[in-house]
Amino acid sequence: MASGFQIPVDRAELPRNDSPRRTILQIVAPGEVGGLESVVLALATGQMHRGHKVIVAVVSHQREGEHPFVAALAAAGVTTVPLVLPPRAYLKERALIKELCDRERPDVVHTHGYRPDILHAASRLRRDFATVTTIHGSSRVGRISAIHEMIQMLLLRRFDAVIAVSRQLSNELRGTWTRPERLHVIPNGWSDRTPIADSSEARRLLNLPAKGVVVGWVGRLIPIKGADVFLQAVKHLSHLPLTISLIGDGSERTRLEEFARAEGLSDRVRFHGSVPNAARYISAFDVFVLSSRSEGTPVTLLEAMAAKVPVVVTSVGGVPEVVGPAEAMLVPAENPGALAQAIQFVIQDAAAAARRVEAAAHRLHADFGMERWIDAHDRVYNLVVSNRKHRGARKEN
Repeated sequence: MASGFQIPVDRAELPRNDSPRRTILQIVAPGEVGGLESVVLALATGQMHRGHKVIVAVVSHQREGEHPFVAALAAAGVTTVPLVLPPRAYLKERALIKELCDRERPDVVHTHGYRPDILHAASRLRRDFATVTTIHGSSRVGRISAIHEMIQMLLLRRFDAVIAVSRQLSNELRGTWTRPERLHVIPNGWSDRTPIADSSEARRLLNLPAKGVVVGWVGRLIPIKGADVFLQAVKHLSHLPLTISLIGDGSERTRLEEFARAEGLSDRVRFHGSVPNAARYISAFDVFVLSSRSEGTPVTLLEAMAAKVPVVVTSVGGVPEVVGPAEAMLVPAENPGALAQAIQFVIQDAAAAARRVEAAAHRLHADFGMERWIDAHDRVYNLVVSNRKHRGARKEN
């Protein structure tokens, strides 16, 4: 999950390049906040500032007020087409997207998430555009979502390009779910245009103590994100005077709050719920913890590195591709004891933590900058548009 919607770039940040200007339709069915949503916002904004014509179709079921993702896109100046539909209005949704494609005639349709993948870009219907999907990583929330994600995997071979946000995720997809020649690895990018509050302001806005050690966690409260593992680790740290801060919401929140009460942690654990633009407030933490069971390239980790907060992370998915021992404390997943030991080590050895923070900040700027991220997408788009034209020429001959 991303920590909130940010306006990631301005026109001075991304230089013009020699890539052809494209008409790009992005399609997403967003939650209120999340990593996928922040990635789409950053991508659409960056492409727009590169000179591409970008339209984002936002499918939602929100009937009252404007969806926060639509508002964030509008604030960034991105052309947005909100489609407010009942949850199962699949035929209506497909008809509206077809009308949009007929009107805008995109060069590329880029989908994000299982619903747009299944309903639109993977369709066998005749089309005049190239199709790209980004696989951000599974949320694995179970029930009907698991069935949808399986259908999504089965349809990946129909895309002109599949983007995985980590090498680990690419390895899972290669061969079985998608054609190797159509698979591309583009880790998520980060922009230094995201404003970060200073520590004292962030603590005040989150209603955290002005003094003392704060250990923080940001994410969706769903099983795969491992907030329960984090709280189990907190049990091992009862001898330390800590304040525990969890930013985010989700299906696990009630169960986690009950766990905190049952274990006598309520006096030190703060559940903040969803916090708009929460990346601004990571600076409130003395330690940032990511305790996930699986990840792609977690945006919150990049945000913590940008905020120069020491990080303790589970070594899962694409996380080791972002940080190593020089930049973070890495522990196995599902191991509260190891997580607790790493948190304690960071608190007790401030000098070592400071060295890792500086190394992480250097790596963030060197490897995850916005310019190279948009460049990578341009290269994929140029390839799929060219390949599609060549296939069309062969058919005509």
